[in-house]
Amino acid sequence: MPFLPPALRRYVGDKLASDPLLRNPDFRRYWLSSVLNSFGAQISALAVPLCSALLLHATPGQMGIIAACQALPYALFALPAGVWLDRRRKLPILLASRLLQGALLASIPLGWWLGMLSMHWLYAVTFLFATCGVLSGAAEQIFLNLLVGRQQLIEAQSKFATTDSISRLVAPGLAGLLVQWLTAPFAILFDAASFFISAWNLRKTQLAEPAPVPSDKHPLRDIASGFAFIWHEPLLRTLAWGAALWHFFLFGYSALLILLATRELGMTAGMLGAAQMLGGLGVFLSAVLVKRLNRRYGAGKTFLVGTCGTVAGFALMPAIPASLFGNPVYSAAAFGLVVFMYDCAVMLFFIPFMALRMKATPDAYTGRVISTMRFLTGVTGPAGALAAGYLGDHYGIRTGMACVAAGGIVLAAALVMSRPLRSVAPDQP
Repeated sequence: MPFLPPALRRYVGDKLASDPLLRNPDFRRYWLSSVLNSFGAQISALAVPLCSALLLHATPGQMGIIAACQALPYALFALPAGVWLDRRRKLPILLASRLLQGALLASIPLGWWLGMLSMHWLYAVTFLFATCGVLSGAAEQIFLNLLVGRQQLIEAQSKFATTDSISRLVAPGLAGLLVQWLTAPFAILFDAASFFISAWNLRKTQLAEPAPVPSDKHPLRDIASGFAFIWHEPLLRTLAWGAALWHFFLFGYSALLILLATRELGMTAGMLGAAQMLGGLGVFLSAVLVKRLNRRYGAGKTFLVGTCGTVAGFALMPAIPASLFGNPVYSAAAFGLVVFMYDCAVMLFFIPFMALRMKATPDAYTGRVISTMRFLTGVTGPAGALAAGYLGDHYGIRTGMACVAAGGIVLAAALVMSRPLRSVAPDQP
């Protein structure tokens, strides 16, 4: 770090020396790749829906199909992917997936430039991109476990949440400006570049990944054993049905959110970017809260806090009027505040969820359990997105989102009453 001033260089050096995770160069490299992907993802998370809603004039039903295409690969491929991952090294899979995801994103501005971009093009790109995510997402979780160990997963995830919050503070505002200056398709080029750079950085990882244990079992037997293991473990069983139903409502909410913002509240791309920046503050707050909540109450109760917070976001968002106090700017501000609360709660849901899942799973079952649970969420996600799109088409966007909120409230109540989650003890220091 010769380019840093001496005082700052000493501070960074002391910080690296005092943190066992940051002393690990492979973790730092993996963390940087995560930051790059997070930054790019914040751009495409705004730009891709705006491509559909503003440039291609998508209906609520078509937005539901886009959201369904994000989840459908989990239903189709997550189970065989889990068996396959248990029999393969993870780093080559991560590298190939990120390169292909970058190429898929780059095809969107290419299609727009050629005058060929359509909703069907976006359906295909979304489906293939998510298919890569089925493999890379599960591989990332296993690879991170190899890097840091089970006991440091919460600490590692909280670091990711911190940098993700910084991405959320910077990237959405940049995305809003890029969409207005360059149009949404070309803003996606920045996301594509982040995947290419991430793969280039990650290929330098020196971790000696152990060779998978050879298996002579038929893949269907391995898939069945993954289901059986989850079914007979009360905590995993509760996490499985809870996350599956939560994703049903999440994808319904996501399918209609951009349409609510642009057509019901009249928000511009720049205003949406500013609102998503508030979401970054929410993610930053979650990075602070998750360790404290986990230390005091345990990961199970922290997971429940996140569940209830996201459901509150489901309920509050469709209640925002088009002109709050007679001024649409106040409505946009209310939208941003709900995004702030919701994004904080999402991280309080996911970080404990992943830690609980890894804690309850032995190494031999890791790939199968992760992919089986991703399959369960993949089965429900498309149904939730299509149902919300149908309701939005036939009864209005706000009505569709209100139905999502009602279902989420019932789910949150059922999870709060679940003994396996409430009985998880805090980790000992």
